[in-house]
Amino acid sequence: MFFGKFSLACYFILPLLFHMMRLASLLLVLTTFLTTIGCNRTPKPIDPASAQAVKVQLDILQDSVEARWSEMVASDNAKLHDTRQLLRELTTQPGTNRQQLAQLQYANDRLPRRRYTQQSMAESERIDAYDAAQDSLLRAVYTLLPAGQEPTAAIKTLTDQIQVADGELISFRVRYDQAATRFNNYIQVHTAELEQLGSKYANLKPLPLFTLQK
Repeated sequence: MFFGKFSLACYFILPLLFHMMRLASLLLVLTTFLTTIGCNRTPKPIDPASAQAVKVQLDILQDSVEARWSEMVASDNAKLHDTRQLLRELTTQPGTNRQQLAQLQYANDRLPRRRYTQQSMAESERIDAYDAAQDSLLRAVYTLLPAGQEPTAAIKTLTDQIQVADGELISFRVRYDQAATRFNNYIQVHTAELEQLGSKYANLKPLPLFTLQK
């Protein structure tokens, strides 16, 4: 009697189980297929002539300009810091004129406020005035270096670092001009696309360069 009931149950349950297993298999296959499609789907390429593509390229050029400017300013800041440290070291030297050192220290501390910016350097006189002020300061500092004797290790190291940074200035300016020129040329060629991106981009102006334009 029990066997008969068990057989009757199997008659109804086994086909149902088989059907559920087939359904699960189909779902697994479908899920795998959709996942594969999703993983292999490549993003739609940006039209290189579109305003969006111009924005991407322009952002890259702007980043390059800012990086070159930051490198140059960081080098100049390091030179000012080393000059300040050198003046402090010189106060320990016998026979040093402390009043003169204090005046030079004051002049050195004022230089960052006199330095040109990316926009104010359009007036080349601003660049010339800053360079002249810093050169005059350094010449005065060099006259206070110990004469006829070996300088201390700290004085020699600081002096060498200042002179190296001074010699690198031209190369920093050349690299900045190269990046700024690429930016300027790009906004001139893509004026129409930039206007589509709104005022932030449409109102961009060419950047001044260190190289005097004819």
